[in-house]
Amino acid sequence: MGERLNDASAGKISAEEARGSSHLNIVGLVGSIDNDFCGTDMTIGTDSALHRIMEVVDSITTTAQSHQRTFVLEVMGRHCGYLALVTGLACGADWVFIPESPPPKNWEEIICQRLNESRLRGSRLNVIIVAEGAVDLEGKAITSEFIRNMVAKRLGFDTRVTVLGHVQRGGTPSAFDRILGSRMGVEAVMALLDATPDTPACVVSLSGNQAIRLPLMELVQMTKDVTKAMEEKRFNDAIKLRGRSFENNWDTYRLLSHHEIPSSKSNFTLAVMNVGAPAAGMNAAVRSAVRVGLTQGHKMIVIHDGFEGLANGVIEEFTWPQVSGWTGIGGANLGTKRVLPAKHMPEIVANISKFGINGLLIIGGFEAFLGALQVLDGRCQYEELCIPVMVIPATVSNNVPGSDFSIGADTALNAITSTCDRIKQSAAGTKRRVFIIETMGGYCGYLATMAGLAAGADAAYIYEDPFSIHDLQVNVEHLTEKMKTTVKRGLVLRNEKANEHYSTDFIYNLYSEEGQGIFDCRKNVLGHMQQGGSPSPFDRNFGTKLGAKAVQWFSTALKAAYRHGRIFANTPESVCLLGMRKRSVLVQPILELRNRIDLEHRLPRDQWWLRLRPILKVLAKYKVSVDISEQATLEHVRPQSGSAPADLS
Repeated sequence: MGERLNDASAGKISAEEARGSSHLNIVGLVGSIDNDFCGTDMTIGTDSALHRIMEVVDSITTTAQSHQRTFVLEVMGRHCGYLALVTGLACGADWVFIPESPPPKNWEEIICQRLNESRLRGSRLNVIIVAEGAVDLEGKAITSEFIRNMVAKRLGFDTRVTVLGHVQRGGTPSAFDRILGSRMGVEAVMALLDATPDTPACVVSLSGNQAIRLPLMELVQMTKDVTKAMEEKRFNDAIKLRGRSFENNWDTYRLLSHHEIPSSKSNFTLAVMNVGAPAAGMNAAVRSAVRVGLTQGHKMIVIHDGFEGLANGVIEEFTWPQVSGWTGIGGANLGTKRVLPAKHMPEIVANISKFGINGLLIIGGFEAFLGALQVLDGRCQYEELCIPVMVIPATVSNNVPGSDFSIGADTALNAITSTCDRIKQSAAGTKRRVFIIETMGGYCGYLATMAGLAAGADAAYIYEDPFSIHDLQVNVEHLTEKMKTTVKRGLVLRNEKANEHYSTDFIYNLYSEEGQGIFDCRKNVLGHMQQGGSPSPFDRNFGTKLGAKAVQWFSTALKAAYRHGRIFANTPESVCLLGMRKRSVLVQPILELRNRIDLEHRLPRDQWWLRLRPILKVLAKYKVSVDISEQATLEHVRPQSGSAPADLS
């Protein structure tokens, strides 16, 4: 402060500049693989750490199934069990140990009984996840070695320990983390520009899919309160203080791992099917739905090959072991087709009646949405269609209305980002080169835009953001000027249906011609590799939680629709879509979403990610303005009226 006044008196800066710099505003971004800071659903780095962990888990799963072994995996998390918890959900672990919720006193007997029952059901693999800070009710450390020795001694199982250590901190950042860092960085700058001398220090956090601003001191106090709650053995409070995301993960884990199949049945039959193109994470959603349904007492049946399979009666009852190991498997184990129900409605209705289907869960893309609409429309002709129906969006294109994310899109995004990294690296040490990459997505530009943001693209051409020959000229000239400097590699992405006439070949030829003498070009069409591979941790977790929530909705809806000894649900609210919108996972009637789509191009009319496109241009050194129409404002995590000041001692 004094130096600034001296500078002003010396004439180095104006008095107005000195007054404007008389205070310091602070905005924080949290980077931690442990995700141990309260107030944000995800800290920067957590998703990348989960990728490293799941790579190891998938490798171990293969060898464990070959040799019928039990594996104990120790992951980081001295004071926070987030990594262990989400890893457990993502791999379908038999047991998870976290510091926020120690196991009951007789946990050794319980876990041995559960492992033994799993083997008797035919399982060749048991996985136990341990956070490094796991303790029992008395505060004594529960180590991976102790668990291994206990299982081997009591059950005689071949049990191995893997301590992942600092491998979790390394590696390439995931697409989610790259985009999260970019989004949070922009919001942090906006928060600083909005700040006044009276604005308290804040942290830019993630709530669902929305950036929010929260007071730093309140979050520090809340994080301390978690530690205090654990020390005082108020473990339920500790989990709640961790936040809604942590609590939801914990509830889903307990629902899948700590509930027994009841002897009394509900007399309801739920059917699960996939519709549309395969998407990584579909199997995780099916597994979760089947197992939660069984714990609710329902009869769970699966339909192979979508609506075509329902019409042909390719239907079977599923039990608990039949979905073992499904979380880490890509594609769609049930089979999936794009066939819609309208042309097969009489056969479909007959099989709904024949198999006594009381509720239908459809996991799939835009065809799943359209299929549910046709089922809704068919009710006026067929009373058998008056059953609860729910759609879970699952498509790499992320083009289903009613949800910011679809299962499978994150896996595809990581595949594209990783491929772009390798393609750019292939030109290391050579002359200047520009790569033209074509992505999938139909008319939806989600993959091209978000991969461009994650991989550092110079441009991303999509259908939703129309471009002309003038725009192409500006892009080429801009990239040409960049390549005359120290920049040696360029990256241009194009969605497969961005423009009927400006094809990938056209753009490749244009850049090749205009770049002569400055850079050369290479073209890559990524194709169906974007649909393959093992699901990402995000898609495994997202699919698992949506599958569980869907069945819980069915349990309530079936009871409400049970009349005179049968199910009769004919309200628009009984055909719904389950999706994430901004900060919440919502159940939305399909009928309300019908008017929010561009049916010709199979697109939602409102797509949240379009507001991120200016960030891509800013990072590519274009002079453009950033969309701040949904700019965050400072919120509070604690009641302000009459509240005591935070104790930061």
